[in-house]
Amino acid sequence: MNLSRKLFVGAAMAGLLLGGCTSKVTDKEQYSGYLSSYNNLQEVTTPSGGTAMRWVSPSWNPNAYDTVVFNKLELYPAPKPTEQVNQQTLSDIQNYMTSKAKSTLGQKYRVVSSAGSAPKGSKTLIMRAAITGVSTSNEGMKWYEVVPIAAVVGATQAATGHRDQDTNLFIEAEFIDAKTNQTVAKVVRKVFGTQLSNESQKVTAKDFKAAIDKLGVDFQAFISKPQGY
Repeated sequence: MNLSRKLFVGAAMAGLLLGGCTSKVTDKEQYSGYLSSYNNLQEVTTPSGGTAMRWVSPSWNPNAYDTVVFNKLELYPAPKPTEQVNQQTLSDIQNYMTSKAKSTLGQKYRVVSSAGSAPKGSKTLIMRAAITGVSTSNEGMKWYEVVPIAAVVGATQAATGHRDQDTNLFIEAEFIDAKTNQTVAKVVRKVFGTQLSNESQKVTAKDFKAAIDKLGVDFQAFISKPQGY
């Protein structure tokens, strides 16, 4: 095989590998079924620089409500802890996200744990939210690995479990107008935690703390303005 042929084959292999790079948003096949509907979701850029799939009703106005029904983020579907992502990590992430969400909501609304706890005559919004996945995936190929030899080395590292791994957190949420029982906003979000050195390193809640804090910034912006950010 001559040099030009080797370069062509190597470049083609690199192209295939790069085609598998991690998506910035949740793929449709990763939707959990938690939301009532996934219709009309559109990709948007968030204030923190992230990316989300979102739909907002034309009538959405966060200032039209004074009370939000929200208890905690659910784990949906029933979690299946693994060697790398154990039950303690899932619980810690759930608790931290729930605390951040309640704190953000509490700056604008009265937060109650159930619809029956809302004061009579209140203008109530129901928030449903769930962590639908915590996972790791092999890091996507870097630009400098496109050269044929490096591409082969990168593929070998991924196959043997020595490649750096991305940490992924999946969230789905929707707001429902309590009076009409109609969904007025919904979002599917994928965020990235810190990178692990290999597939043997365990995931902890600390790996997602910075990412969850950025979610809080986006959430605050969303409930502060009509039509969201």
